[in-house]
Amino acid sequence: MRKWLVVVLAVVAVLAAALPALAQTTNPMDAWKPSFDPSGAKFKAVVSNVSNPAIKGVYTGFAIRDELWKRTNGQIFFDYRPFSQLGGEVEVLNQLQTGTIQGMAVSSVASTNLGPRMGVVNLPYLVDTFENMEKFAANKELYGQFLDAMKHQGIIGVNVSSYGQYGWATTTPVRNLADAGKVKFRIAEAAVNKLTYQSWGLNPVVMPWPDVPIALKQGVITGLDHTAIVCNLTKKFEVAKYFTELNYAQGLFIWVFNEAWFKTLPPDLAKTFKDVVTEKCNEMRVATKAQQEEQIAAAQKAGVEFIKLSAADMENLRVKGKKVHDNYAGEIGADYLKKVQDLLGFK
Repeated sequence: MRKWLVVVLAVVAVLAAALPALAQTTNPMDAWKPSFDPSGAKFKAVVSNVSNPAIKGVYTGFAIRDELWKRTNGQIFFDYRPFSQLGGEVEVLNQLQTGTIQGMAVSSVASTNLGPRMGVVNLPYLVDTFENMEKFAANKELYGQFLDAMKHQGIIGVNVSSYGQYGWATTTPVRNLADAGKVKFRIAEAAVNKLTYQSWGLNPVVMPWPDVPIALKQGVITGLDHTAIVCNLTKKFEVAKYFTELNYAQGLFIWVFNEAWFKTLPPDLAKTFKDVVTEKCNEMRVATKAQQEEQIAAAQKAGVEFIKLSAADMENLRVKGKKVHDNYAGEIGADYLKKVQDLLGFK
């Protein structure tokens, strides 16, 4: 009995010693704490994102936080909450609209729930390259109309950051469209994505991003419609070890804010706020192009196979994808869509 007591006490002692260390690793935000004390800020914006700040397009929020604190002399605290801390995107969009939170870096795929026109960047093979994204952003008229797509909902857009080009991460290799037909692809809760997969003749599983890790491990889904950056940095390649490079769209986070809250800022701080968000998004889009190359190389080194479809299969996806442009034109505005297509040379 005495021996058992000694053993129990020893185990308790080990656990007691380990608990502080375990507590330190349970909160992913510990590594991203600000270097300043935000308690004295006059204005605070709680801003959500679903993903991991190791992704440059997600890290943008911390770059904004720190620069905004510096440029406003501590008057605005950009309280950034990545890692789906506040819930899935559809849920958080509702919080943003009601003013429960002040901002959100919403994925372009989910943004159409409140701003259908934002779906223009998800249309197959339109804003599909880093170069086309910059050409689009440089056109103040068309880009401005894009960012104002949620204004009727009381939400303003400021700029976008990127998380790379879309493809298919799968548990079995997809070397042709016949292979793709056998995969249970997860897609976002988004109208354009549904139309795209319908036009391609595939049957996806619509699923919130926070549910993906377990679903992938359990085989509920066997493929992801996502980018190489996200799949590598969020460990999806540990299960899905093949990536078919479609590059049919850019993965974008649109930085949107509750307009009523924004109007509470004095004019000088409002200008600084927009300037900082714009500048950091521009910087991080450049950084994302380099990050994509780095993450593809890292994934290949770890054993992930990157696959390209034949020219015939790619052309098949492009031709079928044109139907999505036609079907979604009413939501975007046919005249507006035509202008964006002409700008980017879409045929």
